[in-house]
Amino acid sequence: MQSSADDPNSRDNYYPSGSILDRWSESAWENGIQIERLRDLQTLKVRTLNSLYEFTIISATQGMVLVRGGLHFPEWTPVGLSGSTLGGSFIKARGIYLGFCMEFSLGAMRIFTTSLVQWIGPVEDPGEIEGAAFPG
Repeated sequence: MQSSADDPNSRDNYYPSGSILDRWSESAWENGIQIERLRDLQTLKVRTLNSLYEFTIISATQGMVLVRGGLHFPEWTPVGLSGSTLGGSFIKARGIYLGFCMEFSLGAMRIFTTSLVQWIGPVEDPGEIEGAAFPG
């Protein structure tokens, strides 16, 4: 009798492509934005599967932002934008990408992860972003 572990077509062997290190490191990362490409005090909005978040960049180089939105941030709250993740151990530092979850650091060992990002935009002045393309 053959087990599902021996069957390459089995759903038991399915992993999202972004969760495989080779795919992660080879990605062109064109479907999102790196916070360090924005300027301090710029704003943007991000819609996830469950919520709309508003951001004001406090320190682009350090990934520090003010965030408001969803159930957990009804008021403007300073957080560190850790980056984008699929919920595993990989993270694209200080990035926000379609199809990934955003992960915030709230100090100490407090981490908050959103649902999947569906839409990113607009910023105050998209012409000020260095080499960035916003998905539409």
